[in-house]
Amino acid sequence: MSPRWVSDPDIRRGRTVMHNLQAHLVFVTRFRREALSDPMLTRCEQIMAEVCDKFDATLIEFRGGEDHAHLLVHYPPTVQVSTLVNSLKGVSARYLRQEFPENIQRSSRGAHLWSPSYLAVSTSGASVAVIDEYLAAQRQPVSVDEGSPTG
Repeated sequence: MSPRWVSDPDIRRGRTVMHNLQAHLVFVTRFRREALSDPMLTRCEQIMAEVCDKFDATLIEFRGGEDHAHLLVHYPPTVQVSTLVNSLKGVSARYLRQEFPENIQRSSRGAHLWSPSYLAVSTSGASVAVIDEYLAAQRQPVSVDEGSPTG
């Protein structure tokens, strides 16, 4: 390593690459229906963190509301954002449909959870603090054992 190199914990190193790729992802529910309860958001965060792990990515932050979810994801250069998004949405929809069937079928046609569209914004131009500040203003899921939902 060069003596001029100052170690930065945000920059990850691979065998032949150094990277710090982050994306702010926003998923909305199908037809913007208010389908996501606090327990569903809490479980969704767990599922999405597991999916990120399988891609060697990290779910840095997760927030959401009744009709949307915000994610801040740190991912390696070997992962296509579209592939990661498809897995995040597909796996979370499948598990949430199995675990909360009454919420999804009641609130969306054909038992689809997520809209086919999504927002992906590179955060390399903005500091993580700025993104964290924006996400902090969003509602955070409340754990079932921490108290009642604030719906």
